[in-house]
Amino acid sequence: MAFSGLALALLLLSLISRATPCTEQDKSSLLQFLAGLSRDGGLAVLWQNGTTDCCSWEGISCNGEGAVAEVVLAKKGLEGHVLPALGDLTGLLRLNLSHNSLSGGLPLDHLMSSSRIVVIDVSFNRLQGELLELPSSITHRWSLQVLNISSNMFTGRFPSRTWKSMKNLVALNASNNSFRGQVLASFCLASASFAMLDLSYNKFTGNIPPQLGNCSMITVLELGYNRLYGTIPDELFNATSLEHLSLRYASLHGTHDGAHVAKLSNLITLDLGENHFTGKIPDSIGQLKQLEQLHLDSNNMSGELPSALGSCSNLITIDLKSNYFSGELSKVNFSTLQNLERLDIKGNNFIGMVPESIYLCMKLTALRLADNKFYDLEELQESQSPFPRDEFHA
Repeated sequence: MAFSGLALALLLLSLISRATPCTEQDKSSLLQFLAGLSRDGGLAVLWQNGTTDCCSWEGISCNGEGAVAEVVLAKKGLEGHVLPALGDLTGLLRLNLSHNSLSGGLPLDHLMSSSRIVVIDVSFNRLQGELLELPSSITHRWSLQVLNISSNMFTGRFPSRTWKSMKNLVALNASNNSFRGQVLASFCLASASFAMLDLSYNKFTGNIPPQLGNCSMITVLELGYNRLYGTIPDELFNATSLEHLSLRYASLHGTHDGAHVAKLSNLITLDLGENHFTGKIPDSIGQLKQLEQLHLDSNNMSGELPSALGSCSNLITIDLKSNYFSGELSKVNFSTLQNLERLDIKGNNFIGMVPESIYLCMKLTALRLADNKFYDLEELQESQSPFPRDEFHA
């Protein structure tokens, strides 16, 4: 009975809290944002012709005090500018304006004036310009955990001082923009919880910072499709929590040290395709028991495939095309790869017969073996016959 009474009291309190109307200041800020849109996707009708309580407006959620806590307006067909007025929502926790056609700059300094905001997602818009350094008065109390500014038209260099002050940052996605300069080394030095960094499809140059190996919690690192150079620093393999590592098309070179590769035992995706790597696939690849995606295509790698590859029983995709791998495929027992769906070894120097174990991969839907030196059973029999080919057929 006591428990039921407490539950009822909490329910009533919740209903009372949700009945609290939004503040006039927050309502004014939202209407200013609306006024800055050239196309509002029907928000003007939904907001202004409906209830006067902005907590009940489309895409808006409030806390118990009537302060706007969430603005979620993704995929609403919005066009126009992101006005600084949104920064006046002092209780704002989450802002999602992704998948619209918003343009102009991003007023981060105003959006960050709220010390509470934890998520900003403006991905898949047409925002442009540079990200400027934020005032120290803002960054020292920044609560932001997730910033997604991917798939826009941002340019310039990353503001280094700002990112050093992100004490709570967990995930940063700035992919598919036109950022330049060197990849900063300070992300995980600022935040011990930093777990995701995607800077792919930009114009970054220089080496991969060895300091990224200090990111003890990082699970996703994507730096592909940039103008990097050099090798993968040994220190990066100290980031043993990595699950997805993509350095595709980054102009990197070097060989793969077996001891280093074995450290990344949590890898699910390893994509090093379209670089200039040489040498063999190390035997330690077999220690990556979680590996599902292996992309080493379009490099200068060589040697035989290690039999240990058959120990990666979770593999779904193996892409080794356009290299100089050689030897016989029969060294790998493909029958242990029951999750394999795609195998592409086109454009190598493999010899011998296609092993029967490949045909035991029941989920295999794509197999490409072209431009190698395989032969079938009939050719093998003819090559071993003591008679000339025409006599053998006779």
